[in-house]
Amino acid sequence: MATNLGDAIRMYVQEKGVAEELVLKTIEESVLAAYKRKFGTQENAVVRFSDDGTEMTVSAQKRIVEDEELEDPVTEISLPEALKLNEESEIGDEILIEIDLLKEFDRVSVQSAKQKARQTFREIHKDTLYSEYKDKVGEMIIGYYQRERNGNIYVDLGKTEGILQKRFQSPREVYHPNDRIKALIYEVKKTVSGLQIELTRVHTDFVKRIFELEVPEVYDKTVEIFKIVREPGYRTKLAVRSTREDVDPVGACVGLKGVRIQAVVRELEGEKIDILKYDPDPRTFIKNAMSPAEISQIIILDDAKRQALAVVPDTQLSLAIGKQGLNVRLANRLVDWNIDVKTESQLGEMDITAASKKAAAALFGETEAEEEITLISELPDISERLVELLKENKIERIEDLVACCDDETLRNLHGINPEDVETIRRIIADNIEIIEEEAAAAAAGENADAEEEEPAPEEEFAEEETPEPEEKYECPECGHPITPDMTTCPNCGVGLSFEVEDEAT
Repeated sequence: MATNLGDAIRMYVQEKGVAEELVLKTIEESVLAAYKRKFGTQENAVVRFSDDGTEMTVSAQKRIVEDEELEDPVTEISLPEALKLNEESEIGDEILIEIDLLKEFDRVSVQSAKQKARQTFREIHKDTLYSEYKDKVGEMIIGYYQRERNGNIYVDLGKTEGILQKRFQSPREVYHPNDRIKALIYEVKKTVSGLQIELTRVHTDFVKRIFELEVPEVYDKTVEIFKIVREPGYRTKLAVRSTREDVDPVGACVGLKGVRIQAVVRELEGEKIDILKYDPDPRTFIKNAMSPAEISQIIILDDAKRQALAVVPDTQLSLAIGKQGLNVRLANRLVDWNIDVKTESQLGEMDITAASKKAAAALFGETEAEEEITLISELPDISERLVELLKENKIERIEDLVACCDDETLRNLHGINPEDVETIRRIIADNIEIIEEEAAAAAAGENADAEEEEPAPEEEFAEEETPEPEEKYECPECGHPITPDMTTCPNCGVGLSFEVEDEAT
């Protein structure tokens, strides 16, 4: 059947970018679907295309049987009918009978074939585009503003359509219909409605791709971009380094009279860009990252916790911090350090040593209360056995041990032998400076309290009363000592009676 099928196939292949073999396969499957719709089976259907693709024939393969044995006209043909088509036909042979599609296929069968073809072509187109754009994720692409819906911009990419969502748009950029849009392919995924290609202009890789386009040294890896941090629409910080000593990485990115960096800034709609040199030394890298502010010095507060202090002149404080803290915030992310900014006058009021010690103590989980050694178990070189023996003697704190550190007292402790006494004396001697200082401080405090509480000598003698001597009595008969509360003498048994004399008498 001669048709314009070949021209239609070639046009579709050029327009959609689909392989010709897939198109022919789809047409064959659609015709077979129509054949099955018409005759109930497609097992005996044969579809053939000419070499140039301009003709397609559909034939039914039937087995030759006796006239009286004919049971299924779809798959069988009688011998007399076969002889009309081919004089050499014999019983048991198979013969191909060409079918006129326009006569044999009704409207329902044709509609079924069209639906099958349309669905298959849609899936082929989706799979082809997915395979093509999936490999381009992270690459730059250029399209044109097509339409806008709910803040999302649909971009014409030629073969398909991309979407630039509102969250992936720079806040300072404004787009109009037919505007040329350069974006980064962020994600490619299949959906029920078709292929969805997500675009972005806020990703850091977008800035990297622009520099690769504008700076040949970045494209050929002579200049490497170490790291990029960005607040889209406001400021970008770029750390670069060179693989060759004779190439200045910052100068290569800026270009002669700033022509290269100006092209990047125009593409980003005026976004500020700071290009700085990467340095393995954290002090130098932090100093570079704080640009455009001038840094007087960088003080490392805690290397393990990556805490640093940037000191700037008083006039540079606002520039170093940036609007709403943007500059120092980007610097923190770029160098991966926690940077605090102080002026030179503020630095003079700070105790950097104390701050460093406090940071070091916090690193090891220590507190100010825990820094002082108060328990015997915390003393160096003391065995667990001695700690347990002293604990049994109710001595757990260092000050209690110092109070009984003489040899006689230590020997009297339960379970302590002479060797233990020598060990305890040695441990105390090794830590004598700390112990003496604490003991002296404690003694000074006790003396101060004693001086406050001790009254003056004159006041003490004035208030103290001298006790009167106790009067002694004897028995008038035998001279045995007696007391006023006795009624009889304990020695001789004579009766006793005591009378108080009147002083006036």
